[in-house]
Formats: sequence, C-alpha cells, structure tokens
Amino acid sequence: MPSYFSDFEDAASYAFESLKHSGAMVDAGRWQGVPTEGKPDLQTKELLDLQFNVNLERASWHDPIRETYVETLAREIHPNLPWADEHFAERIGGLPLNPDPSYKNWPWWRGQEAAAMSAGYQTKFTHTYSERFWPKQAGRYTLDRGALRAAHGIRYPYGDYGDVLDLLAREPHTRQAYLPIFFPEDTGAVHGGRIPCSLGYHFLLRGNRLHCWYDIRSCDAVRHFRDDLYLAARLVDHTLTELVDRELHGDAEQLWVDVNPGILFFKCHSFHVHMGDYHLL
Repeated sequence: MPSYFSDFEDAASYAFESLKHSGAMVDAGRWQGVPTEGKPDLQTKELLDLQFNVNLERASWHDPIRETYVETLAREIHPNLPWADEHFAERIGGLPLNPDPSYKNWPWWRGQEAAAMSAGYQTKFTHTYSERFWPKQAGRYTLDRGALRAAHGIRYPYGDYGDVLDLLAREPHTRQAYLPIFFPEDTGAVHGGRIPCSLGYHFLLRGNRLHCWYDIRSCDAVRHFRDDLYLAARLVDHTLTELVDRELHGDAEQLWVDVNPGILFFKCHSFHVHMGDYHLL
C-alpha cells in the first residue's frame, strides 16, 4: 500500500530514504540522449514503483491572511524557484510554446541543445509541456475546406487542458477528466529523441475534495523530483481555482466553491539518482 503523508517534507524524506536503502544499481544505456557507457557519474541507483499519497488540503486554502497555498507548497517541497513558477505559468498559459522561454533559466540547464532538440528540428524540443497541455494548435496544421484544422487524432480532434476544465464544469463527478502528457507519437521513441517523463494527470471530485493521480514513468530524484511535485500540486490548485472562478462569473449552480484540494496520488515507475549527484540526496 502507498504511504500516506500530511505534507511534502515527510513524503520527500520517505522517497529519498527508500531510494538510498532499497535502490539497485542500473545502467540504462542513455540519459537525455547521452550514452552512459564508460561514464560512472551517469550510472544510476534506481527504485522501482515508488508510491505515496500527500494530503493537499491546507488551512491557507481558506484563510487568505495566512501563508498562501502556493507559499506553503514552496516551503514544504523546496522547488527550484523562481524557475518553477515561471514554467508553471507557461504550462497553463494557453499557448503551445516550443521551446518554453524558461528553459534556459532551469538551474540544471547546461546548453544540452544537441541532445534535447529533436533531430532535424534544431530550434525545437521533441516536446514541451506547453504543447502537451495545449496540443490543438501545436505542430502541423492541415487544410480542411479552406480552413486550418487543429491537430487531429485517429477519429476526433485533439482535446486540451481547457477541455478537461470544461468537462469538470459540465460533469463535476466524471471519471474521465484525464490530461495526457504521453502521446502516441512518443510510443517506442521512434523519432530517436526524448519522450515525456510524466504520463498524465487524472482529476476526480469525490465529496468536497478534488483529488489528482499523477503518474510518471521516470523521475530523477535530484534534478526533477521536487519540481514535478510542486508543479502537480499547483495544477490541482489552479484547476480548482479556474472552476470556482467560472461558477462565480456564471449562472451555473455553485458546487466548486465548496470544494477543497484533495489528495495527490503519486506513482513513479523508475525513481533514480545518478551517482554523480548521489551526494546531493
């Protein structure tokens, strides 16, 4: 059973200690497009199937005089600020940016364009979270009776984060409010570049709490873990804020105004640290 925590500080400590004591040495062959053979610093210690749940409900959600919800998250999680806030604004901004302007402000950025950019398109990454949140207008367009048509799946046009919000507003208790980050074009990494670490976010309203399941296939304990948690927890807050704002400015029956952030269910398939960063744990 996943471990349950009331704050992110204890959850992070649990994750790091589990990795230290139960992780196994693994050489995955490549890291962000870079071969790892003969590079001991790029060897990894890996923990499979890390799971924990964190209660997101905080007193600050109700009391604006106290520390704000976002300030509480920052204090507990210790993300890379101000980059994480800048990048979060890009994710929810409604534009499929590629690259996101904040990428050079990421503390771990070392100019890895050759490895990170997709082959043949050196001005763009293989993917960005902005594109995956707002894929309708990303990438190629096709002409449909003289008009530009947004990105299209096998049978239907793409949905986006805005459609997830629409669905939750229309059917608050739906089981279908899922925002995918991993797309079919990532399957098999056929383009030879990087694919998203995050798989997606599932929002579920039960009682008066909005829960979120955050699945991630691969997570670097030092370089990404804290930011991933922060960005996911902020997404729950933002989703709830958007739905409350719609109710307050619309004619629909008010339901979301009484909803609080629920539980963040975190599941990571491969939680790992490179040996060159091990001392930073």
